Amino acid sequence: MHARKIGAAAATAVALLAARDLLQKRHALLRNFPVVGHARYLLETIGPELRQYIVTSNDEERPFSRDQRTWIYSSAKEENSYFGFGTDVDVEHVQGHAYLKQRTFAGALPDAHDPQAPLPSAKVLGGPRGRAKAFRPASVVNISAMSFGSLSGAAITALNKGAALAGTMHNTGEGGLSPYHRNGGDLVLQLGTAYFGCRNEDGSFSLDRLKDVVAGAPVKAIEIKLSQGAKPGLGGMLPGAKVTPEIAAIRGIPVGKDCASPSRHSAFGDVDSMLDFVELLATETGVPVGIKSAVGEMGFWQELATQMARGDRGVDFVTVDGGEGGTGAAPLIFTDSVSLPFRMGFSRVYGTFAELGLTDDLTFIGSGKLGLPENAAVAFALGADMVNVAREAMLSIGCIQAQKCHTDKCPTGIATQNPWLARGVDPASKSTRAAVYLRALRKELIKVSGALGVAHPALITPDDIEIMNGDYEARTLGGVYGYKDGWGRLGPHLADRITALLTSAPDGTGTPAL
Repeated sequence: MHARKIGAAAATAVALLAARDLLQKRHALLRNFPVVGHARYLLETIGPELRQYIVTSNDEERPFSRDQRTWIYSSAKEENSYFGFGTDVDVEHVQGHAYLKQRTFAGALPDAHDPQAPLPSAKVLGGPRGRAKAFRPASVVNISAMSFGSLSGAAITALNKGAALAGTMHNTGEGGLSPYHRNGGDLVLQLGTAYFGCRNEDGSFSLDRLKDVVAGAPVKAIEIKLSQGAKPGLGGMLPGAKVTPEIAAIRGIPVGKDCASPSRHSAFGDVDSMLDFVELLATETGVPVGIKSAVGEMGFWQELATQMARGDRGVDFVTVDGGEGGTGAAPLIFTDSVSLPFRMGFSRVYGTFAELGLTDDLTFIGSGKLGLPENAAVAFALGADMVNVAREAMLSIGCIQAQKCHTDKCPTGIATQNPWLARGVDPASKSTRAAVYLRALRKELIKVSGALGVAHPALITPDDIEIMNGDYEARTLGGVYGYKDGWGRLGPHLADRITALLTSAPDGTGTPAL
């Protein structure tokens, strides 16, 4: 009797659903195929998960393949990150794959088994321009710009604590310096076009507020964000669903409304005024000041290099973001088709400064899927001095590449402001995983540098890597990107200094004196 009632109720529900489908006009599929048409929408909803875990091969998925995610996850958890039986890459036929050429003999090399994997920058940030608070970054791997708002407070806390444990720097992102950034990690303060946390009531830049922020936190450098690879020339977008009262107070914006940053800065409008702005910030704060930008037209970079060649003004570092970089939210055309990919964009920027002999006078930082050893090694060979990692750091603290960052429904609680979802991130344990991943990447870079016979990844040259074109042609990295003799290499004094730092330990501990 009970089963009969359940069956009748189910039949009634199906009949009502069928009637609704037949009468509605929004979906043609449901009007033509009532009830059963819903199966299509169900499969569409869970399609990404089916492809991620069942359909795609180990090296096929994007943005990060299963093999790449597995390496990050296992490294962060201190599990076995080795792979067995051979490569999944179709090395016989694949185009564009980079191959590093090992050397049979080498000179003195650093300890590749040090658990801390110390790997300082080969350059002193701000040193060439004599900044009052110039310093040598202790790590060539650092956490890239991800704002509180785009990420949850728990995620920012985990990343900042992880940065402190690993001895890396943590970029605040353009959303301002939040309480979650104050957990021990050294900071790079990013200034976006909206000047969050450092602005007047009308949205204009406030130098006094900037000085207060820098004085009250472990800010080691300031990065002026001109654009980012995933949405260049667009300005940032924080969906209203993520604008909580806390975020609104930090940024100075209305609660619950979409927060769209301007596409251009109001504090300067050309290279000349931008350099004046850079020198103002450096003079007033003492810290190194640089810029972050995706690469499009080259006129900007050519004028910047030309003006810096005069010697009186200049940026201390340039962060080049590739078009393959990530973002919390952006139109598809911007993520897919605006700005150059990292290797092409970086090589053009580096070449612009190399033509004028300026490459030893500033630090080059790369970002855009460089948290993987192969990509990072190629970046160093092209001339990068440091790399920033973002999505890879998110993966290390539990991101599953659900690609729901723009919906405020991140299932792991990382890219959301939903309190219930964010509670899934335990900062104490996740910070350890972030630190272990950061050290693991440094360790891989030390190992691969040693295989190539050099003590530091910045000493890898464009001739040490070949780019394959199927199974019939290979060209050096320098040949592919039009590098001239000497490009991509440190000056002799820088090369000798970093080699000495990594291969000598005056205190007997195996840790280089910075």
